[in-house]
Amino acid sequence: MEIYKDLNNPDNQQFEKLLNSQLSKINIEEGKIIDGKINKITDKYVFLHVDGLKSEPVLDINELKTMGLNEKIKIGEKISVLLEKLEDKMGEVVVSASKAQKIKGWDKLVEAYEKNEPIMGKITSKCKGGCIVEHIETGSLMFLPGSQISDKPLKDISHLMNEPQKFALIKLDKVRGNACVSRREIISNFKKEDKKLIIEKFKVGDIIKNAEVKGYSSFGCFFNVNNELDVLVHLQEISYSRVNHPDEVFNIGEKHDLKVISVDMEKLQVGCSVKQMSPDPFEHIENYQLNKVYKAKVTKIMDFGAFCELEPGLTTLLHSSELSWTKKNVSAKKMFKVGDEIDCIITEIDKDKRRVAVSHRLTLENPFEQFEKKYPIGTVVDGEIVNKNEYSLFVKVGDLNVDAFLHCNDLTYFNNGEEELSKYKKGDKIKVKVLEIKTDDQKIRVGFKQTQKDPFDWFKDKKKNQTITVKIISTDNKGLVVRPEGCEMDFVIKKSQIAINAADARPARFTGGEKIDCAIADIDLDKRKVSLSMKLLEEIEKREALEKYGAEGSGKNLPFSSLSEDLKKKEKKSD
Repeated sequence: MEIYKDLNNPDNQQFEKLLNSQLSKINIEEGKIIDGKINKITDKYVFLHVDGLKSEPVLDINELKTMGLNEKIKIGEKISVLLEKLEDKMGEVVVSASKAQKIKGWDKLVEAYEKNEPIMGKITSKCKGGCIVEHIETGSLMFLPGSQISDKPLKDISHLMNEPQKFALIKLDKVRGNACVSRREIISNFKKEDKKLIIEKFKVGDIIKNAEVKGYSSFGCFFNVNNELDVLVHLQEISYSRVNHPDEVFNIGEKHDLKVISVDMEKLQVGCSVKQMSPDPFEHIENYQLNKVYKAKVTKIMDFGAFCELEPGLTTLLHSSELSWTKKNVSAKKMFKVGDEIDCIITEIDKDKRRVAVSHRLTLENPFEQFEKKYPIGTVVDGEIVNKNEYSLFVKVGDLNVDAFLHCNDLTYFNNGEEELSKYKKGDKIKVKVLEIKTDDQKIRVGFKQTQKDPFDWFKDKKKNQTITVKIISTDNKGLVVRPEGCEMDFVIKKSQIAINAADARPARFTGGEKIDCAIADIDLDKRKVSLSMKLLEEIEKREALEKYGAEGSGKNLPFSSLSEDLKKKEKKSD
């Protein structure tokens, strides 16, 4: 190298000039794609010649086969590779054909993305969330989301696998080198052109015949027109009456005539109206009168009632509560079918809210009024138990389709009402007395015990403080259960009412079966209440003894332990 130090020498200057011109032709840098010519092939490797490199790069022959470059594995063929390292630890040049292919493919994808051009690819496999698409030209792999496979759900995509087709690039991540494509967008673009031609046929005011109800949404109803276009009828354009949801008016598959009210060529949308096919009925709503019978056509049956049409465009809800006088939660499906004409009475007209309320049951005779005329309060009639719950019976009375309410407390005068209720079952015949009729509330109350002799009548000729004889039925810590002689009812004498002296007020003094006298402490025939007291009788007898026997000696012979002391107190007061 010493001979090239003296650059003043003309020969050295010429050599330097030649050397620089040669190196400028070969631009070799790590990270760039270069072309190499195959000059040697073995069973496992391919050797390349690249001008400007000190050694021959080596490629694994399997790498080339995997890339589909079998035909290029020939002496003299050129292959593009990525120069990864000019020299590794072993002094060898490191290159990659697959990485070069990916980089070239990415450049083509970027170019297509920037120009908004479709690319050719094929679906090679499925993956989580979608599919893998291979770019046919470069072999680059891209992701196809499941939502972008088609414009409608597909259960099976086997017919699309490995078929060359167009895809639209919808997302590129240059940092990560990821690409996302869409088949749906290609399909939609074709349809968009076709849809534009179809929409151009419509103009505002046109009438569309026999459009089919396709689906609902919260804001309107979609109709299919001649299997080529879907149009929207907004919620406010369904009816002149108030509509909360399209399913209140339409059924899937029904056909209706529509009027075109808007055409948007930018959004490719056609707006239609059903209500504008007829005049606004609320402009002459004054022609309808309250409490008058009108014919209404059933147009839609729901779980909560039926929608009826008084005239085209004037739809009203016939609620299930207005279907029958007697049946609760009655189903409109069991009473009517779509297309039936039924009698209805208008119960409310609200022009501001554009609402009309109707009733079907008001056109029928009120069975509760019939019942009141036929079976006034106090009437005893035969009935049949038609239902039962934990505290009452429901009885069908006479030949009217009306259920009367019979509470368990009105079953018996004696036992616990709930215990008595357990003796009855559905289908039993029973004689009852009409106790109450509320026509407006649609309620009738009857009783069974009222048809029997009232054991409380035993007290009709009795009065307060009167002495009666009772039989002790049972005892407990709270008092005595007793039954007056000649009466069929039991009463309780409380522990505090057994005796004046607390030591004697012990229920345990009695074993049951004894007959004792007691006084009526309180009596209310209207409320059917009686209070009995042995203590009161003792006080009455004591008071009578004080009045009759004023002398101290006489008092000593009376069976009252405290009478002697009471007489002394009386004498002191008299002094």
